This record gives sequence, structure tokens and C-alpha cells, in this order.
Amino acid sequence: MSITIEAVKAALSGVIDANTGKDLMSTRSARNIAVDGGLVALDVELGYPAKSQLEPMRAAVTAAIRALPGVDDVTVHVYSKIVAHAVQRGVKLKANVKNIIAVASGKGGVGKSTTAVNLALALAAEGAQVGILDADIYGPSQPMMMGIAGRPESKDGKTMEPLENYGIQVASIGFMVDPDEPMVWRGPIVTQALQQLLDQTNWRDLDYLIVDMPPGTGDVQLTLSQKVPVTGAVIVTTPQDIALLDARKGLKMFEKVGIPILGIVENMSTHICSNCGHAEPIFGEGGGERMCHDFGVDFLGALPLTMSIRLQTDSGVPTVVAEPDGQVAEIYKSIARRLAVKVAETAKDMSSKFPTIVIQND
Repeated sequence: MSITIEAVKAALSGVIDANTGKDLMSTRSARNIAVDGGLVALDVELGYPAKSQLEPMRAAVTAAIRALPGVDDVTVHVYSKIVAHAVQRGVKLKANVKNIIAVASGKGGVGKSTTAVNLALALAAEGAQVGILDADIYGPSQPMMMGIAGRPESKDGKTMEPLENYGIQVASIGFMVDPDEPMVWRGPIVTQALQQLLDQTNWRDLDYLIVDMPPGTGDVQLTLSQKVPVTGAVIVTTPQDIALLDARKGLKMFEKVGIPILGIVENMSTHICSNCGHAEPIFGEGGGERMCHDFGVDFLGALPLTMSIRLQTDSGVPTVVAEPDGQVAEIYKSIARRLAVKVAETAKDMSSKFPTIVIQND
């Protein structure tokens, strides 16, 4: 019995990508399908970093096609291809940075920076090229969290090289000032410093640049929304009502300036006792999910309040690298995959498809 491409496509329609919840044909992930007698070959292209997912996907596709009558052998090549996606109108993409993701909160003290650094590390663990921009000029924390000291090098006197650890490129005002020196700067100087950190850092071919935002909805947030090409924003909150109140303001701000909300992360969801392991929702429960329901956005996941997360981050060895196979690291990786899928599902950037038109007066 001869195999047809239509039969292969029908089989692939039954293979569901666990990360997107959609089949490989509807997402156009299955490509270059070829049939030669009893031999079937195809590519599966995933639009998100998926190092840990490639082999399970290859096995699922192989099994589905082998079940077809007349198939002798199957060759499946599964790979990730991360492309640039659309940003807010009137803002150009940055060279060597495909997607910029703002990690924000309306309120301080909700674990936004800890979430940002672990999401960056989780994306890198899945094979992406990732950078972190520490946009909290008044309280930069990424140098400590990433375990990086020293000052950036400038090869041309105009731009600077990002410092690096754990495979992550990092830019922060914290590399340039004394840790005990307060930043007594007015808003315009702060926004200028943010622009310089972004524009004058020689980012090297990033798939994702994670921007660790300061809390609130002030000058830095406004500059980011008007001048920085942001693919989307992630809101970090706790289940506590007062934190949710401010998180809602942050979410509405991004909506007003046309930046998509990629999802909400609920931090400190439950407290895990380090002695007995008892879990207790000391900040309340379900607040993040209710907020998602109210605004029609995705709930990316919930993280526990544990001593280990704090100790690991303070020591410069965040959870995803300190315990890469641990339960909490797996939660971060799961959230990162959901985040990357949300980015992949947004509109792609098409500016490179159109020629630049220059009008000259002779």
C-alpha cells in the first residue's frame, strides 16, 4: 500500500504539541514532508526554545507516522527557530535583539527581579540566547543575583560589552556605581541612563532580552513604552490584595501604550515550611488567576515562597542553576516555556520584508 502525503498530514494532525495545546498541522510546525516509497521524512519547526522538548516531540511524531500502513522508516528533524515579533507602532527593532520582554510589577517586594533572572536562565537552559537589562536604576539587583562583579569593557570608547555569567548577557547601572552609593537622579537623567544601557550595550544575537523593570508606572515605564521595542510584558504579583491592586495598574499601563500582556506570574503563592514541609497560603490564594480572568490574559504559573529561592538568589546562584533538576526550577522552566510560546504566537515582525524608501530632491 503506497503512502500519501495527505495520509502523513492526517497523522500529524493528531500529534498535539503539549506546550501550545495545538496540533502540528494547524500551527504549520510540520514542514518539508517527503514520501519515497515506504520512507517518510519531515521537519518539525518549533517557534520557541525547546531543548528539553525536542526528543519527546520527535518520538511522538515518529510513532504517529509509523502507525500508518506501509511505512518502513521515518526520519524526523525537530528544531527551534526563534524569530523577531512585532512591537508597538512607531518603534524600530534593536540590532541583534529579536524580542524584548518586560518583567514588571506595580509594587515593589513581590519578587519581580528574582522571577526575571530565573526566567532568563530557564529560557537559556532551553537553548535560547538571552540577555538581562536591569532597568531599575535606583535599585539595581541583577549584579548580585547573577553573581557578577566588575565594570563593562569598552572597545571603542562609545559602546560597552555586556558582562556575562551562566551564559546570560547582563547590562546594569549597578556595574558602574558603588553599591552603597544612592542614585540621587531626577527622572530625565534616569530615562537617559536606561536608553544608554539599552542602545550602547553590544548585545550579541539575542533571542530574548529580559528587562527587569522598576516597580510602579513612572518615567522609566513611560520611556520603555515610547522608545523601546517591546514584544510583550509579564506582570509579577503576589496573591495579596494590595499587590494585586498595583499589578492591575501596571497591566493597564501596558495596555494603554499598545504592549501586549504575555501573562501573569503569581509569586509567593504558598509558603513552604523548611522544617516540616507544610504549605500555607499566607498571602491569600487565587488572586493571580482571578486577575487573569478579569483582564482576559494568561496565567503563566505560581511559585512558592521558600527559603531556598531567597538564599540562592542572594548568593548569586539563582534557583534554575543552583538546583536545575529541582521542583522549583521546573516551575520556572514551565513558566518560561509558556512565556516563549506566547511570544511565538504573537504577530511576527515584517519590517525586514519591505524595502526602505528614500526620497531625494534632485
